[in-house]
Amino acid sequence: MKNFNPTLRKYFTLLLVLSLLFIAYISQTVAPQTRQRTVGMDSSAPVREAERGIAGGLKAEVVKVDVDLVRVEALVLQKNTARIVGNLNPSDFVISEDGARQAITHFSQNTLPLSVLLLIDRGGCLDPFGSDVRHAAREALSRLKPEDEVAVMTYHNTTELLEGFTRSRSRIEEALDRVPPHDEQANHCLNTAFGEAANYMERAGNPVGRRVVILITGVTRNFDCPSGPSGREAKHAIFESGSVVCGLIPKSGEQKAEDHIMVWATRVGGLFKVKSMNIRELAEETGGEVLEDKPENLDSAFNTLVSHLRSRYSLAFVSTNKKRDGSVRKLKVELAPTAVKSQGKLVVKARKTYVAPKG
Repeated sequence: MKNFNPTLRKYFTLLLVLSLLFIAYISQTVAPQTRQRTVGMDSSAPVREAERGIAGGLKAEVVKVDVDLVRVEALVLQKNTARIVGNLNPSDFVISEDGARQAITHFSQNTLPLSVLLLIDRGGCLDPFGSDVRHAAREALSRLKPEDEVAVMTYHNTTELLEGFTRSRSRIEEALDRVPPHDEQANHCLNTAFGEAANYMERAGNPVGRRVVILITGVTRNFDCPSGPSGREAKHAIFESGSVVCGLIPKSGEQKAEDHIMVWATRVGGLFKVKSMNIRELAEETGGEVLEDKPENLDSAFNTLVSHLRSRYSLAFVSTNKKRDGSVRKLKVELAPTAVKSQGKLVVKARKTYVAPKG
């Protein structure tokens, strides 16, 4: 398929493949599945480094012991320039849960460490992880703080953990060199990938760190694969893990064509109740963002993403709703009128839901 230059032939080929997949999804009955609590990966894979301690100076002990503390990451940008706004105080923020205002008990910026899970797509017609993107990933990840940790996971029909959470940049570089070849015959099983990513993040992510899943893909939507949890369950798992989901898309003409067809196919499938996942929606719901550019320019987008992750405000509160019912609750993070008046038009990116404790 890589040697097919005519764009029209590419469209017809993709459309034929997607039509066959769509018919298969319509005709089969997928039994509902409950969320898998055990990560379905090689148990011998490294989980984290032995020196897991938190860097000195972090006020992590309160976050650690208070299991009912709800933590929210917020990125604030100038609306017109997209510049980071980094001089805000706790009084500048207003947090509400299911419409009820909450008292902010913890506040910081750029102090808590990051747990970054790099999730790399290896299926479908196009390879989003070419040499330019590999270089961009190395450059951007090298700019993280020493206390930040990174893990590398790849996926198509199944997932593979190439490197568990580590602060060693050399181990991450080696893991990026071990990314398996792209498989054109494999699917983009987003539901499986995010289900595994959420489980691994809960099992191995720094309990007092800020959790981020960075997806590198050329396709922003896909049907649920029957071998994994449903997309809805995978989303719920991401919410439970407290992870922010971000996406990086190496943009090209062929990528846009493939993504356009997947968007069309999943919309049509939705009319027949065929389940799918939407990366842009998941990023929006978790307070993340999806950035795209040409592969040769993606280093700038990757660096922007890392800069945004480093500049997020960490807010926390103890909910006034004391029920430990495991319910999904709506969050809203806004800026106080005084902050808007002094700073001008601003955009706040923060997660919109969280899962309450249970039991």
